[in-house]
Amino acid sequence: MTPRLLVSSFSLMRGARILAPALLIAATIAGCGEAQKQAGPPPPAVTVAEPVKRTVFDYDEYVGRFTAINSVEVRARVSGYLDKLHFKDGQLVKQGDLLFTIDRRPFQNTLDQVRANLVQAQSNVAFTESDYTRGQQLVRDKTITDQTFEQRAQAFRNAKASVSNNEAAVRQAELDLDFTELRAPINGRIGDRRVSPGNLVTGGTGGNTTLLATIVSTDPIYFEFTFDEASYLRYERLAKVGQDIASRNASVKVALKLIDENDFDHEGRMDFVDNVIDRSTGTIRGRAVFSNPNEVFTPGMFGRVRVPGSPPYEGLLISDAAIATEQARKYVMVIDGEDIARQRYVTVGQLTSDNLRVIKEGVGPDDRIVVKGLMQARPNQKVRPELQGGKPTNPVSAGGSPQSSK
Repeated sequence: MTPRLLVSSFSLMRGARILAPALLIAATIAGCGEAQKQAGPPPPAVTVAEPVKRTVFDYDEYVGRFTAINSVEVRARVSGYLDKLHFKDGQLVKQGDLLFTIDRRPFQNTLDQVRANLVQAQSNVAFTESDYTRGQQLVRDKTITDQTFEQRAQAFRNAKASVSNNEAAVRQAELDLDFTELRAPINGRIGDRRVSPGNLVTGGTGGNTTLLATIVSTDPIYFEFTFDEASYLRYERLAKVGQDIASRNASVKVALKLIDENDFDHEGRMDFVDNVIDRSTGTIRGRAVFSNPNEVFTPGMFGRVRVPGSPPYEGLLISDAAIATEQARKYVMVIDGEDIARQRYVTVGQLTSDNLRVIKEGVGPDDRIVVKGLMQARPNQKVRPELQGGKPTNPVSAGGSPQSSK
C-alpha cells in the first residue's frame, strides 16, 4: 500500500469518527421535535353551564320624581298682626294642630259688639210682638184704624228681620275669631315660617294674601314619570287582550330605586295614566303610589321606576359574565358535541337580581355555554369543558367514544 493511500484511509476513518456523533445528536433532536409536534399543548380547560329556565317578564325603566299627594299653602283668612307660632320649622304635623295665632282682641271686641246688638234686636222683637198682639184686638173693636195696625205689624216684621241679621253677624264674628287660630289642614311635614310674630298678616280670599308656610303630605307619596308614545301603545294593546300591564285601568306592581341604590327594592302600584300625550315631547304622564313610613322619599326627589313591559313568559337565562361584546353585538361561546368552541351571537334581555341575563335569541335550552375561561376559548378550537360544579363533560360524538390522547 502506498503512503498516499494510507493517508487517505486514515483521513476517512477520522472523519467518520467525528461525523457519527453529530449525526446521532441531530437524529436525537429531530426525534424529540417530532415527539413534541405529535403531542402538542393540551386543550384549555373551560367551565360550562346550560341555560336556566325561569318564568320572567320584560320591563321598562323610567326616570321620574316624587310629588306630594297633598300640598297646602297656609294663609290667613283674616287680617291682623301675627301673635304666636306653635311649631318648629320642618317638623311633622297632624291635621288640626295649631300653627299660628293672630291677635284675637279686635275680633273678640267685634264679637261682643254684635252679640249686644243681637240682644237689643231680640228685645225689640218682644216689644213689637206684644204691640202687634194688642193691635189685633183693638182693630177688631175699631179702636184703632187699619193703618195703625199695619204699622204695628210692619214694625214686628222688621224687628224679626233685625234679629236674623244680628244672628248672622254673630256667626260671622265667631268665625273670624276662630280664624285667628290657623291649624294644619292635613297630615304632613311643614316647611319653614315665612312670617315672624309681630308682622301684619293680610288675610281674606283675594290674591294678595300673606303666605305663612307650606305643608306637604309624605305617606303615601306619588312618583310621576313620562313614557313615550310607542310604549303607551304597547301597554294599551296588551290591555286589550287581557294582559293589563300599565294602563290607566290597572293597579300594576312596579319597583323603584333611588339614585344611590343598586336594586329595585321599593314596591308600589300604578294608579294613574294621563288622558293626553304632550304634543311637544310625544310623551304621556304616568303615576305610581308608594308607601313612605320611614319618610325616606321626599317630594322633588329623583328615582328610577321599573314597569312591567310584557306578560310573564318562559325564558332562558345565563350568567352575565358569559356574555362578551364585539362592537355593538353580544355573543357567547357555545361548546358543540366535539368540544369545539363556537361563537354564537345573542339578543339579550334584562338582568335579574341574581346576576343572570335573559337571552331572547341565540341559544337553546341544551347548549353548553362557557361561563368561566372565556378568554381561553378561541372560536373553532377544541377545549376541555368542565360542567359548572361537576366533573368534565365527555359528550359522545357521531363517530363513537372520544379517544384519550397519548
